[in-house]
Amino acid sequence: MKALTLKQPWAELILQGRKKIEIRKWNTNFRGEFLIHSSKVPDKDAMEKFGFKDLPCGFIVGKVNLLDVKKYQDEDEFIEDNEKHLATSEWGRYGFVLENARRINKIPCKGKLGFWEFDLNKQIY
Repeated sequence: MKALTLKQPWAELILQGRKKIEIRKWNTNFRGEFLIHSSKVPDKDAMEKFGFKDLPCGFIVGKVNLLDVKKYQDEDEFIEDNEKHLATSEWGRYGFVLENARRINKIPCKGKLGFWEFDLNKQIY
């Protein structure tokens, strides 16, 4: 199954339903369900900004569906969706539109860049 690594607290915000669009600098043709992996190193500034002190890092923590990718053409359009992505345009102009985020039992593993394959039947430690 495909997986995507995100720093905390961004992974947690998706699981809570507060972040419905993941901003990236790259596009993808992939659509469908993927695993959410939290990287070993959190985004310390964002942890403080959103009031988190301790979140699981270095684990598969959930699943979510990628419905579509939105290409932001200008800053006004990007700002309109701010409550959905919680980011700045320096993170990129491609918005991965997400739905149906849910937690799963944590699985420790190392992440990778971009979408990567994780075998749920063969856990990597």
